[in-house]
Amino acid sequence: MEFEWVLHEEVHAVLNQLHTILLECVRRFPVPLCGNDGAQKQDKFVLTAPPEQLKCVVTVTGDSITHADINFKVQRQQNVIHRTMIQNDNPWKLQQVQDAGNHLQQAILHIENVDKDYMFKSSEEVLHVLGNILGCLQRGRSSLIVPRKRTIDDLMKSRNMKSLAPSLPEDLAISFYIQSHKLIFAVYQLSNVHGTMKFDSHQAECSIPWLNEVLVLFTVALQLSQQLKDKICVFSQYRDFTVGSRSNSALSW
Repeated sequence: MEFEWVLHEEVHAVLNQLHTILLECVRRFPVPLCGNDGAQKQDKFVLTAPPEQLKCVVTVTGDSITHADINFKVQRQQNVIHRTMIQNDNPWKLQQVQDAGNHLQQAILHIENVDKDYMFKSSEEVLHVLGNILGCLQRGRSSLIVPRKRTIDDLMKSRNMKSLAPSLPEDLAISFYIQSHKLIFAVYQLSNVHGTMKFDSHQAECSIPWLNEVLVLFTVALQLSQQLKDKICVFSQYRDFTVGSRSNSALSW
């Protein structure tokens, strides 16, 4: 009877709670999601690394860097200051924000596809829905926490490098990416050592408040989904054990 109550009542209550949490998460995102076509949020940040190695003033609009003043020195040319800019007409795309938003929208769709009056008939049905939701939430959170690994060659040839004006010398590359609640600015200097390409790197970072809030909400939603999944699994195993015990008793009798 308790298992029936969980299937028919608690699952819907948790899905409703999850829906509320994820809509709060949507409201924190600086890009239009789930039909929310509000104006894209604009923030300005300063990223520096002492002693006067890197300085970058960026304007982030939605999921793009729409303006940046970039100044940096590299290890083997300490007397040379490299300067470049990003302008509004050719922004630097922060793909991780868009990816996380897409996964968040997908998780919400999985919840909304379950009719509020639907009567779940088995644990398998619930676990299928929860599996889809958990997958979306894990991918969304990972998009922000774990930047995709890219080779130096990939960075040099990336579309984003074309956003820089003036362009950098061939032995230099830069990158902007998100890691957890931080925006990272990295500079790479390539060198050929006995026929092997190596690079030196420097980076600066700053904290982005909305990212911290989004990650907290992703984590809360993941924990809630996992708790319900664990409860359903326990009930399902207990039911299978009980049915198995009864069958064995009947056979021995």
